[in-house]
Amino acid sequence: MDDLYREIIIERYKNPGHRGNLDPHDISYVDENPLCGDHIQVDLRVDEQGIISDALFSGHGCAISQASSDLLMENIIGKSLEEVKQYNKQNVLDLLGIELGPVRLKCALLPLKVLKAGVYGIGSEEMPSDDDE
Repeated sequence: MDDLYREIIIERYKNPGHRGNLDPHDISYVDENPLCGDHIQVDLRVDEQGIISDALFSGHGCAISQASSDLLMENIIGKSLEEVKQYNKQNVLDLLGIELGPVRLKCALLPLKVLKAGVYGIGSEEMPSDDDE
């Protein structure tokens, strides 16, 4: 089964369906993992009811960070900001479908960190610690 998920990760890395920038956007946030060089930006459009109507990512990095970004963007479209605030590490691991070691886990979780930072807004609310992800 891991082989199937590895193929999905490679396919998402090579042909992401949710890569790009949204202009205009309602939420945008960018961050990086300086240890490995992964760099992710997330742009969201949110309707009047707080539902994410479009989500794209941009940036560069390893196959895991890029596939995780693409899968996460696809998964959050149609979800409310309140639902997305509840996302955690397990949501991302379920999307990827494979076990990851500590180094690759940081790559996989960078898109979640960027997404949640954008959704919580800088300085507007207390963002949960990495332990909560």
